[in-house]
Amino acid sequence: MDNPFIIKSYESKELFCDREEELQQLLRNTTGHTDTTLISQRRMGKTGLILRLYDELSNERPDIQTIYLDIFASRNLDDFIKMLAEAAIRAFRPKSSLLDKLMVFIKALRPQISFDPITGEPQLQISYQTAHEKEYTLRGLFEFLDSQNTPIVLAIDEFQQIRKYPEQNMEALLRTYTQLTKNITFIFCGSKRHIMTDIFANERKPFYSSTAFVSLGKIPFEKYKDFIVNLFGQRKRSVDSGAVDFILEWTRRHTYYTQQLCHTIYDNGVTNIGHDEVKSSCAQLMQQGEAVYLQYRQMLTVKQWNFLIAIAKEGCVSQITSAEFLRKYRIGTPSTARKQADSLCEKGLLNAETTLHRTEYTVNDVFFSHWLERL
Repeated sequence: MDNPFIIKSYESKELFCDREEELQQLLRNTTGHTDTTLISQRRMGKTGLILRLYDELSNERPDIQTIYLDIFASRNLDDFIKMLAEAAIRAFRPKSSLLDKLMVFIKALRPQISFDPITGEPQLQISYQTAHEKEYTLRGLFEFLDSQNTPIVLAIDEFQQIRKYPEQNMEALLRTYTQLTKNITFIFCGSKRHIMTDIFANERKPFYSSTAFVSLGKIPFEKYKDFIVNLFGQRKRSVDSGAVDFILEWTRRHTYYTQQLCHTIYDNGVTNIGHDEVKSSCAQLMQQGEAVYLQYRQMLTVKQWNFLIAIAKEGCVSQITSAEFLRKYRIGTPSTARKQADSLCEKGLLNAETTLHRTEYTVNDVFFSHWLERL
């Protein structure tokens, strides 16, 4: 029987844990034509929630066309346009009439069209003579989508990536084109809270006060516990209550790492799961990641590596400049601590989660954090 603990994307609502409150909010927003900013830490389940939403919309509102676009790997406006066109092609494939219209529009841009030999997905290459041509193409693509006789929900994942584009006017450009649409509802997703907040909540920025906010946190302990016990039980596996508690504590209820650990436990084939089986799977996952973790060591300075170990050993640190923390781990001065924290956050190895009262620092990869604790 297939492993029920999904670690990639989304399969069905039966294998999706909770998020009912956030799902209902997104349903109200999308059906009410309200744009949304969805923020969460990476691998906390944003993509799965969007696809869960799309699954629900396909049942409740089959008239709505959904498009999902991940721009994490994009580097500039060219990439953004290319990815948006490819995402639209994928979405329109089941609807031949819409796809035919889209292909006529795209062919007018004289692109080179190829198909990935592995996935069969379309790949576009569009040549531009001037920056104005790029902007004209982007506007035309939004206008084309908006002109279809169907409402569209367009989710743009890792939206903060536009801040890294060499084009200086991306926010103003996108705001101009998106606010002119009447049939497209946008979901702007991001994993860098401080950047996403600056884009959408800074009154000096083009997107200020243009969306509703939805924040994705950890799934409640008891709901996640029931979900895990039920999925194992449906497949004739028993798991001790204490063992599930350990799973959720060890993974810190971070969605991806909880799913990954349960996936590994299930794959190991034990039918009666206790603490020993869970701990064995934990060790297995840390061992599997060790080659990557050692590569991190080569990428970092001694001070960065030692700072990362200090955060891992503490689990979570909110006072990185406190005298006690600096003295305990021989960090140096408060300015040194801030410098190391900023650098590691930029590299994606450290996560800074800002609350109303403080900023909490944790190692991004939960398994890596536990591996570092043992050093």
